[in-house]
Amino acid sequence: MAINNSTANTYTSATNSYLTFCKLHNLAIDPTPETLSYYITFQTHHINPKSVESYLSGICSNLEPFFPDVRSHRASALVKRTLKGAFRCHGRPPKRKAPLTITQLRAITDELIDSRDHDDVLFLCMLNTGFPGLLRLGEMTVSDNPHLRDFQKIVLRNTLTWVENDFEFLLPTHKTDTTFEGNRVHIAKIIGAPNPRPIMERYILSRDQSFPLHPQLWLRKNGASPTRSWFLRRLKRFCPPDIAGQSMRAGGATALAEAGAPVELIRGAGR
Repeated sequence: MAINNSTANTYTSATNSYLTFCKLHNLAIDPTPETLSYYITFQTHHINPKSVESYLSGICSNLEPFFPDVRSHRASALVKRTLKGAFRCHGRPPKRKAPLTITQLRAITDELIDSRDHDDVLFLCMLNTGFPGLLRLGEMTVSDNPHLRDFQKIVLRNTLTWVENDFEFLLPTHKTDTTFEGNRVHIAKIIGAPNPRPIMERYILSRDQSFPLHPQLWLRKNGASPTRSWFLRRLKRFCPPDIAGQSMRAGGATALAEAGAPVELIRGAGR
């Protein structure tokens, strides 16, 4: 079926790249499994396979009025296997943030331990709680988008209990909790890391003096729950760019492993 120039001008860059490919290699523009497979092989030598995968969606959307079978051809075994092979040959490994180290944690603690600013005390407490507790940042902060905040996922002050030299609190429902009952999180000192118990005691004293009637455990000096961006801005003041929210959890797991903790304990703490 012929495609005139005026119609081609309305196509996305993905479809234009496909048409150019066919013209360059003297292939019919009919998007058969074989032609799409050739296109994938050619394109992944020049751009990321993820982009090629997105291109295929645009090609299907634009050419379906002319070639009704294009989507079934896109879903063929040949095309899927070619794309899978392209990811193996040309895919890029995911960029992971570096784990927060005990040395970095101690440096931050030493700098903020004498601060009387409530937000400094809060940040330090969250950092020294999330690190040994292998907590996700989203489990201690609220979303930057007010419409995505859920009070049922906020840790409450009345769930905090002192257990000998450690402390515990109830982590409400989270994304891996299939029973929606929450988990009791036990926070204990890791060898070489700061002791989280006195840091939490200091924060609780400041928090209860300022907000005795607020139910949330984590509260800023303005009475609001800390957001993800608030925490990350403070973290970036002390750490290089390769340290982010997940670095706290990854660093805690690494520290537990180096301290000789059983694998089952680390997996259990990470839920």
